[in-house]
Amino acid sequence: MNCLRTAPWVREISQRHAGEDFFALGVHTPEFEHERDRDAVARNARKLGLDFPHLVDPDLSFWRALDNQYWPTVYLVDRCGRIRERQIGEIHSGQPRAQEIEALVERLLDEGSGCER
Repeated sequence: MNCLRTAPWVREISQRHAGEDFFALGVHTPEFEHERDRDAVARNARKLGLDFPHLVDPDLSFWRALDNQYWPTVYLVDRCGRIRERQIGEIHSGQPRAQEIEALVERLLDEGSGCER
């Protein structure tokens, strides 16, 4: 349920940065058996206006790789694939934490594209 309450903010920030070097990816890790239906996940994403790709993680492999434990969790990943920020819990437009994350998105977009190898 918390993910549903965060969806409007995710949709908003994704739309705000459309056409920029910004990419949103939803990762759906089911908590309950009925949440494993990929078609239902796709329908719900469309219903919520989340018009970016979604990965369904039915066996929690992605979840475990990130050492995640909470719904929702938002990760900001830079151009080099490094996780730069992790937000656990709901995010709502206009709240101070949302504004902090949005400012970090702006800074990441302004960073150069050079990555250390």
